Amino acid sequence: MSLQQDLEQRSGNQCEFCTAATNLSIYEVKPTENGGVDGSLLACQTCIQQIDQPETTQANHWRCLNDAMWSEHRAVKVVAWRMLSRLRKEGWPQDLLDMMYLEDADLRYAKESGDHLDENEKIIHRDANGAILQAGDSVVLIKDLKVKGSSMVAKQGTAVRRISLDYENAKYIEGKVGATQIVIITDYVKKMAEKE
Repeated sequence: MSLQQDLEQRSGNQCEFCTAATNLSIYEVKPTENGGVDGSLLACQTCIQQIDQPETTQANHWRCLNDAMWSEHRAVKVVAWRMLSRLRKEGWPQDLLDMMYLEDADLRYAKESGDHLDENEKIIHRDANGAILQAGDSVVLIKDLKVKGSSMVAKQGTAVRRISLDYENAKYIEGKVGATQIVIITDYVKKMAEKE
């Protein structure tokens, strides 16, 4: 079965948040850890647009999270937590957050979006050219970097895909170079365009 068919079967052919039955598509939860069924969900265009474009979020649309937050599927729970966190000042989302439980690994994953932070608390990661970096982006190294604690040197021009951000330090990102997960200083990377 294809990913679309797996998600349709899992969701009963409806949005895994608001249960809409039309305009459904696959939504890959960023930063993508392993993709596939575990890292994706089926959602309607209304939900996807509001997830990706916070300025379009309509709080009442997300009252559906009262049910969706209890999903057994990690991707659905993580996005439900992120949306409730984003809307928590409305009052009722905070009540739902107080009831919600995520395993430690799922909570760390959910926090990678930064939706739980107020705007003035959010740390902005920028590459060497000042472009804003987001979790899941791909970057390229702009100089050779010695990897601490090993004899490995990450060469200039190396692509690092699906980065994750350090939400305590704007200068640090993480990503895999070969099989090794390393911390990289943002001054030494350039964001790759989507088509690269």
